[in-house]
Amino acid sequence: MSSPARKEAALPDLGALSAMSDAVESGLGLPEVVRAAARALDASLVLIDRSSSVLAVAARSTADERSLMRDAEGVETHELRVGDAVVGRLRLRPRSGQPSVAILRIATTMIASEVERLRAPDRASEAAQAAFLTALFQRKVTDRGDIIARASELGADLSEGGAVVVVRAHHFAPADDDWRARVLAAAERAARAGAPGSLAAVLESATDPQGRVVVLLPTPGDAALRRVAEGIARELHASVHGFTFALGHSRIAQDPVDLYRAGNEALLAANVATANTLGDDIAMLAFEDTGAYRLLLPAMSEDPAELQRFYEETVAPLVAYDDQYETDLVQTLETFLDADGNVAGTAARLYTHRHTVRYRLERVKDLTSLDVASTDGREKLGLGLKAMRVLGIASPRGPATEAGAGGGRVKRELKDR
Repeated sequence: MSSPARKEAALPDLGALSAMSDAVESGLGLPEVVRAAARALDASLVLIDRSSSVLAVAARSTADERSLMRDAEGVETHELRVGDAVVGRLRLRPRSGQPSVAILRIATTMIASEVERLRAPDRASEAAQAAFLTALFQRKVTDRGDIIARASELGADLSEGGAVVVVRAHHFAPADDDWRARVLAAAERAARAGAPGSLAAVLESATDPQGRVVVLLPTPGDAALRRVAEGIARELHASVHGFTFALGHSRIAQDPVDLYRAGNEALLAANVATANTLGDDIAMLAFEDTGAYRLLLPAMSEDPAELQRFYEETVAPLVAYDDQYETDLVQTLETFLDADGNVAGTAARLYTHRHTVRYRLERVKDLTSLDVASTDGREKLGLGLKAMRVLGIASPRGPATEAGAGGGRVKRELKDR
């Protein structure tokens, strides 16, 4: 008895695979490699890098390309990896059935290797920019001639000085691991459009593990500085979604040696601006508009640990309490101080009852041992709030409003069950 005929698997397009290999070996570029991959996989493809920029497209029509970009139904997304690093993503829509797993793996591996090879000079430039900006703002390079020479090697002319913009990003929606690369790419793109030769990098510190984007602008004019900062804000708003952004920019540093000071000015302004992103997706603040916060610049620059200690000794317990119980102690304290210590004025601004304000201020006293009824208590709490802003710590918002919440006194872990 003869066995049933077995359905033969479709043979891969060996010619297309060979074309992929030839495109890589001949250095024909990513577009040709992706077109060959599309033929081998019998699929429409879009290749996207880590910063969400489109590197190559192989689609049958403009509508097909748009559906791939929108990640529409039937579109698959495959991460491109070299070792443990994600170098990009390949969006794929099969045309006549699922491609062979083996062929897909070969194609994605070849494309990832080509992306890695072509991106190597850019990554070297990124690393060089980050190394220079780190050395500059950590005062590891302080000689004027050295600063100008190292910047010139990277394409920036700082002989007439410059300024600094700092971008802090806070995601309110789930974000992938490459969100910092997208923010950096958008900020750098806008900065170089307005100030050619601008340098940008993501800089981290022990107190700021997520990092912030720092942009050094080789521009000697205030009007140009503000124009470029506004351009960065517009580009972030248009191209990076799911985040709020706080931008701060320094004054112009006429001498490159003063760029260290400009970096701290921009960071202070960005940290203070963080408080203003609660109602808007982007808040921008110039250092000269930070008011009394400017007085804390020396503390932030020279002894941030002491500033952190003062914050911990004053309003940190209120931030922790608000975060855990979803109360409004910090906001109430801020409003009370802004209202010159007037309970009725505070209640009117917060649209709540005077008894509620008094109750919250008693909780402030219980948690901090500082009494808003005393001059000393108000001064320390006010400085604690300023220290919180300068350190870039945003106060929690949003009380629990469920029935029986008792003014927000419901633990978050119980509320979310």
